[in-house]
Amino acid sequence: MGAERRSGGRATVAAARLAVLALLLAGCASMPDDGSVDHVDSSHRTESDSQVRVFGVSPQKGEKPQQIVRGFLEATTSDEAAFSTAREYLTDRTSQRWDPFSTTSVVSEGPTPGNARRDAGGGSGFTVQVTGTRVAEVDDKHAYSPSSGDYAEGFHLTKEDGEWRIDRLPDGLVLGESDFQRIYRPINNYYYAELGTDSESITGGKDVLVGDPVFLRRRIDPVTATVDALLDGPTGWIDPVVHSSFPKGTRLAPRQHLSLDDSGALSVRLNARGAKVSEARCIRMAAQLLHTVQDQASAKVGKVAIAGPDGDTRCERTREQTEDYEPGRLNGRASHQYFVDGDHRVSSFEEGSDDPTPVEGALGKGETEMGAVAVNRAEQEGAAVSRAGRSLYVSRLTEDAELGEPVLTSKAKHENERLTAPSWDGLGDLWIADRDPDNPRLLRLAGGKEKPEEVDVPGLGEDERIESLRIASDGVRMALHIRQKDGSRTLRLGRVQRKGTANDPQVTITALRPLAPQFEDVSAMSWAGGSRLVVVGRESGSVQQMQYIETDGSASNQPTLPGINDVTGVAASEDVSKPLLADSEDGIVRLPPDANWKTLTDSGTSPAYPG
Repeated sequence: MGAERRSGGRATVAAARLAVLALLLAGCASMPDDGSVDHVDSSHRTESDSQVRVFGVSPQKGEKPQQIVRGFLEATTSDEAAFSTAREYLTDRTSQRWDPFSTTSVVSEGPTPGNARRDAGGGSGFTVQVTGTRVAEVDDKHAYSPSSGDYAEGFHLTKEDGEWRIDRLPDGLVLGESDFQRIYRPINNYYYAELGTDSESITGGKDVLVGDPVFLRRRIDPVTATVDALLDGPTGWIDPVVHSSFPKGTRLAPRQHLSLDDSGALSVRLNARGAKVSEARCIRMAAQLLHTVQDQASAKVGKVAIAGPDGDTRCERTREQTEDYEPGRLNGRASHQYFVDGDHRVSSFEEGSDDPTPVEGALGKGETEMGAVAVNRAEQEGAAVSRAGRSLYVSRLTEDAELGEPVLTSKAKHENERLTAPSWDGLGDLWIADRDPDNPRLLRLAGGKEKPEEVDVPGLGEDERIESLRIASDGVRMALHIRQKDGSRTLRLGRVQRKGTANDPQVTITALRPLAPQFEDVSAMSWAGGSRLVVVGRESGSVQQMQYIETDGSASNQPTLPGINDVTGVAASEDVSKPLLADSEDGIVRLPPDANWKTLTDSGTSPAYPG
């Protein structure tokens, strides 16, 4: 056990006292008589660590303005539900008005209070400027977004009862990056995808759950906070392409502190607005609750029961009864891993096998040389781009399947300006980009075989083009690998918005947001979970790295990936139990769990999971 070190002495003392108390309560056999309080990396902290809490220290008599601001900033890093100690540094009136939950500014090395400046014109107050280098912002719906630039806010102090207290300050918190990672944890709230008329193309198309990542405090009533955040509704970026089954205005009934019982069951009482629903709608609400709470709970959630304010149960659902709502179910089973072999045929590895075989049908016969491949999520149909990148072919993966004519052809003069590798969503639609400088386009083939329709990407600049793309299985999020005019490549996430009718579909990719801003150049990417991608890139002046990135742009808490040289392609499954694949200078390699990279073949390219 341990406690986190603080920049100042007061929080360190509080943390140390608490660590000692935790050890005594745990019945530890012995403890050292002396020694320092060591810093503990909290990025992979287990739930048992929640027994160790950090509390702030109250202001001391006679402290000067700069000391008061420093003490306040340290107190805001405590594990107190309502920041009671931090409020002691404020005047009585300001303490009542200050809203610590409005936003959180994350700065790289922690906020730094400057020297106190006396008010102009002989005033009696002081202002302390707090500065830092901004890394991210978290809004009032707990949504994280990368942010850069300087943080600079003035904290004004006046005397109250003979002691300096802060009477003017910005709402919200400002935290150092390490404190933010210790205090907050990422979870996914789950909402239903808005697929329009395309939901009719698959069974259960109205029941597709999409992860909406948020950051919540780790140790402050975590299950209740999670349910509250779910009831708040989707965050701003994802909101236009998802919806909640909870009626607007649904809140928890008063005086609840939610937790799982010993059997893994969760009982939730809602206000009257949330309880007045049909049984069918209540069941959909229960599915959202179960999967959202499961994302933050250390124990398995076995059942969810929803009741009204009077305690009468409206519906209940076990984990088995919500399987039809399982997040990522459109990803398929991913029982094979695909690639283009040395003879330019589409081949595959069965799960757990190191021996590749050509796929059945025309794509595996090599009559037309292929350069890139994608297989639909049901693993029944393949789409391959010819070796020179000029033509796209779609064919079933059956012995009698023929290749037929290309369904799309690029007119670009150069190979690297022609078609990208294709990508399938879980609805059975095929997506591809033509990089032709004279006619750059993003295209969708409904059902993988309809006439290609151009899809507008309004956020794409005139000097930018799509280098590659990967669409999530849910069909409402697309990762775009974009080449800039200067040759550098960035990664952005777009919303797939579907309007119109079945006869007149209107699909656009909107609200492009940057991912992996720390990389000066991005080489490759792939979906690697419901709200996670694996990205290959280089930071400024650095060597190539492979990292997991969340869809909100935050760094994932997944373990660091072992290094590998000159990666030009990467493939992962939304099923996180599947190993990574990469196209490297050593050929196609696989990364099994808890192991190092292993060469599968030294003559293949374009590794791909279904999707």
